[in-house]
Amino acid sequence: MISDLRIDEERKRMYYEKGYWGTSTLSDIWSSQSKKYAQHVYVKDTEGHSYTYGEIDQAAARVATWMKEVGVENGDIVTFQLPKWAEFAIIYVACLKVGAVMHPYAVRNTDQDLIETVNSVGTAVYIAPTFYHNRNYEMEYRAICGSMPNLKGALFVDRIASTIPGEVSLSCVLTNCEPLDEPSPSKSDEAACILSTSGSTGRPKQAVFTHNTILFSERAYIAPMGFTEDDIVWMPSPLNHATGFYHGLIATMLFGGCAILQECYSPESAVKLIREEGCTWSHGATPFIYDLLSYLDEHGGSLPSMRFYICGGAPVPSSMIEHASRYGILLSESYGSTESCPHVYVPLDKCLEWNGAWSGIPYEGIEVRVVDANHNEVPRGAQGEEASRGPHQFVGYLNEPERTDRALDSDGWFYSGDLCYMDEEGRIRISGRMKEIIIRGGENISCNEVDQQLDGCPGVGEHATIGAPDKRMGERICTFLVPKPGAKPTVESITEYLAEKGTPKRVWPERIEYIDRIPYTPTGKVQRFKLAAELLLRMREERNER
Repeated sequence: MISDLRIDEERKRMYYEKGYWGTSTLSDIWSSQSKKYAQHVYVKDTEGHSYTYGEIDQAAARVATWMKEVGVENGDIVTFQLPKWAEFAIIYVACLKVGAVMHPYAVRNTDQDLIETVNSVGTAVYIAPTFYHNRNYEMEYRAICGSMPNLKGALFVDRIASTIPGEVSLSCVLTNCEPLDEPSPSKSDEAACILSTSGSTGRPKQAVFTHNTILFSERAYIAPMGFTEDDIVWMPSPLNHATGFYHGLIATMLFGGCAILQECYSPESAVKLIREEGCTWSHGATPFIYDLLSYLDEHGGSLPSMRFYICGGAPVPSSMIEHASRYGILLSESYGSTESCPHVYVPLDKCLEWNGAWSGIPYEGIEVRVVDANHNEVPRGAQGEEASRGPHQFVGYLNEPERTDRALDSDGWFYSGDLCYMDEEGRIRISGRMKEIIIRGGENISCNEVDQQLDGCPGVGEHATIGAPDKRMGERICTFLVPKPGAKPTVESITEYLAEKGTPKRVWPERIEYIDRIPYTPTGKVQRFKLAAELLLRMREERNER
């Protein structure tokens, strides 16, 4: 049971009095919705798997029985490393039924990442595919399971049949286990989910959420949008993030809608999928909608069912808003982080009027302020750090009280590290970042992590990484470097080196800039703002030459 939850008792009383929090858990809400919409399709994926609310409920009840049999108790953590498959919903609902803490985990993370994470969070049960994208998860698990002593069991989703005797498959559980028929033991102020976030340091943090924080967050999120049970979300984002899991599946469950999960993304297949399924909305990083609009420009046609797309991860340029409007799609910017997700949005009826000038206003019940280095509020119109507070926020980083103390103050304010300013109407505009991260396609990438991987690269002397502005991805990875004498390292030679040493592709530089020296502060910190200014100058010169 996770006990070190940062829930201020005074604010807790206020949230209950205002009706922001209550005694119902996600399991309670699921039970009600799955009965009400039993025959309604809840989730479909692009591999042809489709489940109604009732089918998910029955399958999850059988998996819950297996979890109980292997010893899962209320508050135990279940780590599931699954692709964008419909079975993800079976697993998360099964966790709710036994009171387990859901811990969705990135499918691309390595077996060594898994060992470190499972041991640090104290995972009780691990769930993964038998085989996915040329990777045998069963064999990897068999090789490392001895290094994860807290595990009580493992379950493998066998779209491809198991080849390893003795491992438990989902199809076996669905065939042989009876549905669990007892109420969930969890309480609304207990931990319900853990989401991993790398933030600015590169070392993963495990943000903890209660049933109440998730329910408030997603109810606030859907309230201004006017959703009905006929709404269908196109979801190309991974399910181990708040966007895919909270907004794609949990928010959809709250209004009885349907989620279409796209496993392998391409703009051509996405356009086809949206048309075939009649998807009415989506939420994701800007590259997805950028690609869709570009595809329609090139190939013609439209997306008549798509009403709006909620953009997260980067500011939305006015040109993209205007571009989407020509196809009848509203682009609504959404701002937040894993820990405070999302807490600012652009109302649909303001998308065209504000036209990218503002990142948005807070959802009802959520406070936002702009502060200086001492966390004192600055005047309206002045730039400062964005801070938020409300019943939607995470309640601490698992087993890391010092990190929690740095992120949350005693009054419950979460300091984002992002720069912004606020006008007299309470609208904010995100104007930059204090963190040394790159937001590439909505994903946070640590500059320091990239730099560390480049240490020792042939031909590379001093180096420092920043984000290069990019129309499609928001930012791309750009490394400034001082070449060693006689060397001329290129993107190709550097990525070849990184590939050989097994560095994840997500941190490979995409642009290389030579420089005579890396600028430092007197205390030895890289002055990345100077590199950013130099990069903008060089990019401007490139455009002029073209």
